[in-house]
Amino acid sequence: MKLKVDAGKCCGSGQCVLAAPEVFDQDEDGIVALLVDEVGEEAVADVNEAVFSCPTAAIEIVEP
Repeated sequence: MKLKVDAGKCCGSGQCVLAAPEVFDQDEDGIVALLVDEVGEEAVADVNEAVFSCPTAAIEIVEP
């Protein structure tokens, strides 16, 4: 699964980091940062939770 984030939409809630810390981080301003842009099957459930829990829809699954 490939991911894309829109840092301009991010409000810094950190829900993505809580759901999938192996995939997402936050910069010094609290804005989402991708640690990897493609994840394997082992992280799909966590990434789906991160996408669902993002209050501003800043995370997008580009291809499953």
